[in-house]
Amino acid sequence: MKINFSFKNNFQSLKKKNSLSKKLSNKFEKYFNEIEEDIKNPKKTLNVLNKNLKLNFKVNEIKKFNKFQTIIVIGMGGSILGTEAIFHFLKKQVKKKIYFMDDLDEQKLFDTKKKINVKKSLFLIISKSGNTVETLSNVMALNIIKKNSKNVIIISEKNNTLYSIARQNNLFFTEHKKYIGGRYSIFSEVGLIPTFLMGLNINKLRSNSLSFLGGQNKVFLKESSTQLSNIIKSKKFNNLVFLNYAPELEKFLYWCQQLIAESLGKEKKGFFPVISNAPKDHHSLLQLYLDGPKDKIFHIFSLKRKSNIKKRLKNYSHQTHFLNNKNLNSIKNAQKDALIKVLKEKKIPFREFTVNKQDEKVLGELFSYFILETAMIGKFLKVNPFNQPAVEKVKIYTRKFLS
Repeated sequence: MKINFSFKNNFQSLKKKNSLSKKLSNKFEKYFNEIEEDIKNPKKTLNVLNKNLKLNFKVNEIKKFNKFQTIIVIGMGGSILGTEAIFHFLKKQVKKKIYFMDDLDEQKLFDTKKKINVKKSLFLIISKSGNTVETLSNVMALNIIKKNSKNVIIISEKNNTLYSIARQNNLFFTEHKKYIGGRYSIFSEVGLIPTFLMGLNINKLRSNSLSFLGGQNKVFLKESSTQLSNIIKSKKFNNLVFLNYAPELEKFLYWCQQLIAESLGKEKKGFFPVISNAPKDHHSLLQLYLDGPKDKIFHIFSLKRKSNIKKRLKNYSHQTHFLNNKNLNSIKNAQKDALIKVLKEKKIPFREFTVNKQDEKVLGELFSYFILETAMIGKFLKVNPFNQPAVEKVKIYTRKFLS
């Protein structure tokens, strides 16, 4: 199946040291078959990739909320990062005003309240547990819960604080699937309801979710997951830097950051994923990246774009002749290509992802690829990529300190 982004691994510098690769490669088919079975199983997290996933809402039920031209999404982590990624990647297609409340930021809360008309805005409140402290705090600070309100949607599991609020006030409620964790929930109610209300195509978003289960795409999944697992096992490369040359992809990479950190950061294993925006960070971090400790691998992201900005640079001096008649995008591409050349010369391992189109389908492919790869690496490392035990401890102590 043809996909809408291209990819390239450049781990050549590691091949001589890659003693575990063959062993991991032999295990790939076993783990791959397990993942395929999990995708088919309606009680497993990866069922979220299945095109036949049974959703807990009907589009016709949601259509009545289309009248709202301002939407405020309230959530934390996986409950909101995927939706933010979709909005920022496809912002030009969205005709509504969208705000995200994803932190405890008093000034942002104050500024948002000043910008919106509460009665004419739709509030999407999302929390898997229904007890997320930050989400509940923002809801209470906005003072939006009223009896029989027609401008509130709550998405959570049942039998929790948000579920009780929905029942007591007769608010629209959609159940969050218990077996799908927040960071894997983009293809479920959590991501699809806000995507639909933004006026985007949810069928396109999910259409290629299984594109890496066959052909050359599967070959890339195998090569990447085995080599990345081996890199983690070697304990020589602790940091994964997302070098991003496409501002539209920044929020998607923050979604990746959570997915990788929470899924694989267990039992003293995993990467420390960092988002680094380029070319800005060429002038602050590049010296460290290229000449500092050799404990980093890089994922380089760019976007093939058709810019509406046709402005080309004019030459003001013979010293700037190399910029004459260039546009900003061609300059950025030259900087990316120059960086890649130096990475190769210094034998620094990297991967390159080039997004060829800007639509729902390509973003869905990116989401599904990283979900599959992360699940596969979890199997290689023998960690559970679907839980987050250390985070739960912090939540428990937070409640104790507030009691």
